[in-house]
Amino acid sequence: MATITGPLSGDAKNTVVEALQGALVDLIDLSLVAKQAHWNLVGSHFRPIHLQLDELTDLARAHMDTVAERCVALGSSPDGRSATVAKSTRLQQPEHGWIEDGKVVATVTDILAGVSKRMYERIRATEEADPVTQDLFITIAQDIDKQHWMFQAQR
Repeated sequence: MATITGPLSGDAKNTVVEALQGALVDLIDLSLVAKQAHWNLVGSHFRPIHLQLDELTDLARAHMDTVAERCVALGSSPDGRSATVAKSTRLQQPEHGWIEDGKVVATVTDILAGVSKRMYERIRATEEADPVTQDLFITIAQDIDKQHWMFQAQR
């Protein structure tokens, strides 16, 4: 079996890999939560929110792939298994069944605020350990903050 190594070692690698794994779980579950809300959304603002949830899903999926690949580039194996995500997620879960558009907007706004907060924690944690990963988290935070603003404006 091939061994994949990266430029980091010791505490720096551990710090960065932990931050990447946390981000991966956030992004995977964000994509799942957004799709769940997308499928079960009802209300007078259905169409624009339905489309915005697709945008959020696409954003989360694109970033989760980048995060997982960064983890591999550092010589660590990312864990995106459903059991790991279910056990590790910190995201609020949407209600079961049909969800009114106002409730979806409120729930997604709160979820995005939490994801944003954790991304900023990861930005600080990786500042010295790995500026490349920090840059990745800055890009993700920028996109999450934009989505947060767009959902928040609909409250």
